Amino acid sequence: MRRGAPVRRWRWVVGVYVVGFVEGTCVHAYDVVAGGLQAYASWPLASQVLFHALLGLDLWAAVLVLRRRPTGPVLAAAIMAADLTANWWGNWGRLVRHPLDYLQPVGLLPMTLFGLFVFATAAPLRREFRSRDGEGARAASGRPCPP
Repeated sequence: MRRGAPVRRWRWVVGVYVVGFVEGTCVHAYDVVAGGLQAYASWPLASQVLFHALLGLDLWAAVLVLRRRPTGPVLAAAIMAADLTANWWGNWGRLVRHPLDYLQPVGLLPMTLFGLFVFATAAPLRREFRSRDGEGARAASGRPCPP
């Protein structure tokens, strides 16, 4: 297998992560600009704090994944676990009463699908980033890289 093939194979996964987390950053930024610090006032306090923190955390995850840092997929999975927990918790009552209202291209359904994608790809993507990081370190040290 050629040296560049594994990176190309994961390029689309990195793209999905970056688009998803930048979109999350934009949504949280819009909410804060439109509603100020009270943008999430109807949510439990823990969710309010999380949603405000996600304004920076989503962008940080996108940058780490884009720069191929092994901590990027780990942070991404942790963010999605917290975000999905808060959103399912906050929407549960309405979801039980009107489940079809949530079958739409924005909101809980696409967030959940993106979260499942992140959970499924975080560990292999981290391994790929670590293996690439190791090759770069070996090349910089002057030691030969294995074939």
